[in-house]
Amino acid sequence: MALTVVGDPVALEEKPDILEPPPAVLTTPCDPWPRPYYLESGLRRVQPYHYTYNTYCKERWRGRELLDIFATEFRDRPQAYYKDAIECGKVVVNGKKVASVDTVVKNGDVISHTLHRHEPPVTAQPIGIVHEDDDMIVINKPAGIPVHPAGRYNYNSIVEIMRAERGYGWNPLPCNRLDRLTSGVMFIGKHAVAAEEMSLQIRGRTVRKEYVARVIGEFPTGNVVCEQPIMQISPKLGLNRARASGKEARTLFRRLAYYPPGRRRGEDIEPPEDKRTQKEKIRDSKMEWKQKEGYSIVRCLPLTGRTHQIRVHLQFLGHPISNDPIYCNQRVFGPNLAKGDSVSDNDEDIIARLSRMGKSEVAEAMAYHDEMMEEYNKRKAEKMTGELCGVCDTPLYSDPGVHELGIFLHAKKYACEEGRWSYETPLPEWALPPLGMVGPVEATGDTDPLALVQGIGRLEIKSTGDGKMGDGGNGQVDPPKPLWVMPG
Repeated sequence: MALTVVGDPVALEEKPDILEPPPAVLTTPCDPWPRPYYLESGLRRVQPYHYTYNTYCKERWRGRELLDIFATEFRDRPQAYYKDAIECGKVVVNGKKVASVDTVVKNGDVISHTLHRHEPPVTAQPIGIVHEDDDMIVINKPAGIPVHPAGRYNYNSIVEIMRAERGYGWNPLPCNRLDRLTSGVMFIGKHAVAAEEMSLQIRGRTVRKEYVARVIGEFPTGNVVCEQPIMQISPKLGLNRARASGKEARTLFRRLAYYPPGRRRGEDIEPPEDKRTQKEKIRDSKMEWKQKEGYSIVRCLPLTGRTHQIRVHLQFLGHPISNDPIYCNQRVFGPNLAKGDSVSDNDEDIIARLSRMGKSEVAEAMAYHDEMMEEYNKRKAEKMTGELCGVCDTPLYSDPGVHELGIFLHAKKYACEEGRWSYETPLPEWALPPLGMVGPVEATGDTDPLALVQGIGRLEIKSTGDGKMGDGGNGQVDPPKPLWVMPG
């Protein structure tokens, strides 16, 4: 009888892969507490500090040289800086110094970069409290402060400033987002359940939002609807444009006030003499936006939630926010500021011009309501000074001017559609009547367009021959005032 030897069945089972522990990486060498804030000249500043970024190799980085990744993906510093950082060990892979700048990065690698971090200053204006209970804080966010740490900002963010005010272990949970340059109503959850509940309400479009903006020129009266789709052109630069192939977007606008040219509230300086030549004056006369005198305060109700939706729609309508450094910038968009433009193919040129702003050129709105203020504002704008940090040789920026700490866009009111809650702030100072002029100092009930939103949302919008709203043909819609529609 033949004898067959069979191995231990347990031993023959397939053994699971034994995964190596994650690589040892650098940790942030300091987490200063209290945070290194100090207030100076109306600005909240942060003392420079050392910080380590850790990131896993992204799919698009696999098989590429380390220096090439930094030179192409991280453009805030010159290639020479990254070369030196790799060679001296400020940039390491898996916690170890690499042999050369040509080291190839592979899947699973952890790249660490320790640097001397310089944060831009932000306004020293305190974060206003609109409402607070056991679950939620409703704040009035100052303009110019990002909500979360991002890019050049870390401790100078809403989350970190509130943590510094309430204690190291406190974790603020933002429920809605506002652009860095925008001010107004924000919801900060005190715990995860409350934050998730409010976030779901906002994402579910059961919350009505009202913004207020200050735009160039005399905005039309009545209720204006813009339905231009919006497309993101450059995520890195935060650039969006009106595009027929973009995502659905819809905003209702209503003018609150119009103020003709004159001295503005808070401006205590005399504008410089107009030194334009006759040729320059003729050139300017051909630029439509320069013929728009004064400014308007406009109420804005976004019916969808696209990034920069209000800013892009106002630009498309020919009345951009008057100090918007992107969408009211002639050097970026040309003399007509992209009014009515949803088809041009110059996106690459727009991106190239915008990317230069803040480096060799000033990142400011070039279509100010007072063009002669340009030279004054240039001198006070943030740009590279040509000086270097004595610790890390980082190129230093000048302080931002007051006009760069925010734009004239404010989230004034958030209201539950079911009427369970409503929070709003007063009008910001820039929306109040100029000295010596009469105008609204608050949005009263009889001018409140929030009541119009649900009805408008049910209309079949059509553009009639005279540019006003149609009712879809049934003749049953009779809005209180003509509704001018800029269709998509």
